[in-house]
Amino acid sequence: MALIRHLLTSLLLLAAGLGFNPAWADHGPAAHGSQDVTYKPDITFTLRTSIAEGKLVFIGERGGMDGQVNPDLKVPEGAVVQINLVNGDGATHDVAVPEFKAKSDQISGKNAATAIVFRATKNGTFEYLCTLPGHKAAGMVGRIIVGEPSDEVVTRAPQIAHDPSQVGTPVGKRGPQKVTVDLLTTEVEGRLGDNSTYRFWTFNNKVPGPFVRVRVGDTVTMNVANAKDSTHIHSIDLHAVTGPGGGAAVTQVAPGQTKSFTFKANHVGLFVYHCATPMVAQHITNGMYGLILVEPEGGLSKVDREFYVMQGELYTAQAHGASGLQEFSLEKLLAENPEHVMFNGSMDALTKVYDMSSNVGDTVRIFFGVGGPNLTSSFHIIGEVFDKVYDQASLTSKPLTDVQTTLVPPGGATMVEFKTDYPGRYLLVDHALSRVEKGVAGFLTVKGKADHTIFHSDEAIDPNSGH
Repeated sequence: MALIRHLLTSLLLLAAGLGFNPAWADHGPAAHGSQDVTYKPDITFTLRTSIAEGKLVFIGERGGMDGQVNPDLKVPEGAVVQINLVNGDGATHDVAVPEFKAKSDQISGKNAATAIVFRATKNGTFEYLCTLPGHKAAGMVGRIIVGEPSDEVVTRAPQIAHDPSQVGTPVGKRGPQKVTVDLLTTEVEGRLGDNSTYRFWTFNNKVPGPFVRVRVGDTVTMNVANAKDSTHIHSIDLHAVTGPGGGAAVTQVAPGQTKSFTFKANHVGLFVYHCATPMVAQHITNGMYGLILVEPEGGLSKVDREFYVMQGELYTAQAHGASGLQEFSLEKLLAENPEHVMFNGSMDALTKVYDMSSNVGDTVRIFFGVGGPNLTSSFHIIGEVFDKVYDQASLTSKPLTDVQTTLVPPGGATMVEFKTDYPGRYLLVDHALSRVEKGVAGFLTVKGKADHTIFHSDEAIDPNSGH
């Protein structure tokens, strides 16, 4: 009864504070002229906070969603909706539906409760979430589906996120040779998140573009073709190239055309490449960036796992979390205020779409770059220490050792190596941690037997904990 009284009190306060008309949703006799009208929502949901499947989540209570994790909340357009939130784990939480400007108070005591009330004024698929820092990324997000949203185009949109395990073939001990790289520039509406798309500009239909792997001394021919259905000129500037514009001066390629150049790979290192057609920042933010690795003579040392990760930004007119096709915002680009920050092209490329994993005892190498075009990354893995960091992606310099976080500027790269000693899920982040709320996160799952001399606790491990 105390819980019910708390919910009713919260509901009445919220209704009064938000200016709700109590007669909005009353379909009984009181709605037809009675002066004794009481507030009655069209539809009510109750969610309980919990930990499930190693994540912080909302659990549905009662009705058809009882026991479901982050259940879909389906409501008619125009309905007045009440969402009750009960604290089931004792941590601090709230619930919000940003699209409808509804946000509850924070609750922290176990079995404490709160509620939000709002009118679902438009069709579509929207997020409900906990707004506490890190909680959305940890799993506290679900969908509220209003009416019959036409999101078929979203579910059919191609997957443009680059698989981090696609790192090419190591050069080994081979000598210098002639290498040909074929790139196709495309403009394609691709998946940004579960309910959103963006018109990406890509190299070979992926963001980032392909991981190019050559050897110092190789003679490399770059063939850059622009798809016939493109609407813009595109090009390529490789930071590994010594020559006009890094190649961009001779590869301004109109739709349907192909241009080529050849260069000598004289410098060992890990280098960014990107489109360099005005406005260059727009081409980069739309997805036109990648990495080229120039390996030293004899190749890199052998490791068990290699991954390719790049950080980028999207500047959209719509707010982060909005559904449907997201549109480019020049104003936000010039203000350097991205709505989305991400690894490998989409909001969940490294948390949901692709699995990065290793075994206890493996040595892991990550080729990490920042396409940008504007933000410097403070690359960090929560729960790990980099055994080696090749600062500024200089592979001919002595690596830094025992590094917690490494700075990588836009248009820059690094190579890190570390041994995975203990099982669990480790979170890749930009340690400018507000950006996690904008999507930049990835999981590295380590499998195997735990060594209690490395880490031990009698407490249950919460894999969603961070700092």
